[in-house]
Amino acid sequence: MMNREINKDKIETLYENRFLKCFDLQYAEGKHYYVASRRGKEDLVAKKADDEFRSMLPDAVTIAVVLHLPGNGTRLLMSYEYRYPVGQFLLSPVAGLLDPEDRAAENPLVTAAVREIREECGLQVKDTDRVYVLNPCAFSTPGMTDESNAFLCAEITLDSLDGLNQDGAEGSELFDGFELLDREQALEIFRTGRDKHGNFFSLAAWMVLGIFLSRF
Repeated sequence: MMNREINKDKIETLYENRFLKCFDLQYAEGKHYYVASRRGKEDLVAKKADDEFRSMLPDAVTIAVVLHLPGNGTRLLMSYEYRYPVGQFLLSPVAGLLDPEDRAAENPLVTAAVREIREECGLQVKDTDRVYVLNPCAFSTPGMTDESNAFLCAEITLDSLDGLNQDGAEGSELFDGFELLDREQALEIFRTGRDKHGNFFSLAAWMVLGIFLSRF
């Protein structure tokens, strides 16, 4: 199989701000491919050698937060988060970008997941809870962007839901309540591709629903 090598000397920055960048990747003379990225020009995935590619950290973590509630069974915790590109509150898993402090940690993915659970749910992961990696790096839409996510599962035992809150929202983040889904509810959403309001949701949400249904 022949591989197309991106001409690393002819990558042009078309647009750049703190959160989004657009590049022109010239892969042959007069041939261009346009990509959106969270990364800077020197860290684009397309520029990485094979060994760098296989060991890279993702941009973000997405977590299937599973609550074990004594006497009340097991629930998948999701929220409604406003997503600006579609102009809607979407049923969403706990997720977020890796911070520099996460990347410097001994276990960057778990560290980021624990932090996001605290910020988005108000829950402090305990030593007796389990947070583990299911997929270390998956590309969301590689035809348009090199953005990548790790998928994790967090199993948390709670005696009470009193601490559950969305007070840790930062910047542009906007939340509108939680969903605690049992298996039947999760299966209905997974099968129909719509939440209880009849709205569509992200591929990441669909994946987290599948994780819950396949493991619990």
